Amino acid sequence: MRGHIAGGGARPRWRVRCMQLAAAFGVLWALAAPSADALDARVKDVARIQGVRENELFGYGLVIGLNGTGDKAGTVFTVQSIASMLQRMGVQVPRDRIGVKNVAAVVVTGKLPAFAKAGTPLDVVVSSLGDASTLQGGMLLLTPLQAADGKVYAVAQGPISLGGFRVDSGGGDKVQKNHPTVGRIPNGAIIEREVPTTVVENQTLAISLHNPDFTTAGRLAEAVTNALGAARARVEDAATVRVAVLPGEDVMALIAKLEHIRIAPDHVAKVVVNERTGTIIMGSDVRISTVAIAHGSLSVQIRTDFQVSQPLPHSRGKTEVVPQRDTRVQEDRRNISLIEEGASIGDLIQALNALGVTSRDLIAILQAIKQSGALQAELEII
Repeated sequence: MRGHIAGGGARPRWRVRCMQLAAAFGVLWALAAPSADALDARVKDVARIQGVRENELFGYGLVIGLNGTGDKAGTVFTVQSIASMLQRMGVQVPRDRIGVKNVAAVVVTGKLPAFAKAGTPLDVVVSSLGDASTLQGGMLLLTPLQAADGKVYAVAQGPISLGGFRVDSGGGDKVQKNHPTVGRIPNGAIIEREVPTTVVENQTLAISLHNPDFTTAGRLAEAVTNALGAARARVEDAATVRVAVLPGEDVMALIAKLEHIRIAPDHVAKVVVNERTGTIIMGSDVRISTVAIAHGSLSVQIRTDFQVSQPLPHSRGKTEVVPQRDTRVQEDRRNISLIEEGASIGDLIQALNALGVTSRDLIAILQAIKQSGALQAELEII
């Protein structure tokens, strides 16, 4: 494992009516900020220093002390683990004589922070690997945690906190709260090995944007140059800006200064639609070309009434059920709304409000506008 542990724009004017419509539709809005200063974000909130990162840790262990809720007898790896553990302690027990109902095999996971020192405690998550019904009341035995390179960086041990429970009456009735087969051990692991962290390479440090964008990268380089008073930053690509480190310069102080520089992140105009929930999120940069919108709905209702046909007395007829169907067709009348060139989201919503559309209708309308080429934004359906 390497040591990589080692523009703003004018604010659109929104109206209260738009907000009320959004609440009625169940539509979430990504609105423009109230002022240009509010658009600014710290570098530490939109980017990170390359080399400063977490590393994933995992390990296999045993949870003991369960009240008959552990793995079943057929869980072979749990039996093998118990036998191996007892053998290391000098206890020889035939595997076919080992009961596992009070023991559960688990996988322990955690994250090793950057610059973490030996002796620092970590939180870990304990997840059942076998068929245990709950880990409630269990104690994790000493478990080494290794990284992707196979080296052990921490050890975990301690009582498990579930935040839930499971009660089985034995007669088929069960009561469960939350997820009883996954728990946490706060400060349950201790770091045993430190990971070297490399921040400066070739007398430069790199700032990586969380959301790559050429405009944002250019603004970041310009802001760094203004803050440091020299042309020491250059854009390497849409995600990376490199800053030169002077000989003998305090790197940690430089990073602290860079993190508090404020820039205005740019982003692509996008409309996100969730058809399962009817949720729509639209950014304030979305613009619409001139387009006319007419949205109507056709309602077809078929109702069936079942009536009984009773034959006359002393006749050879049979009593039968006769269905009577009634079909009705109703089409709502809707007006046509014209959206002018360069209209904003507020203008679109006002026009759609005049049509009386719902959030489901709005999804269909947005798809149609995008298909026509009038929506000047990305349309992402999730």
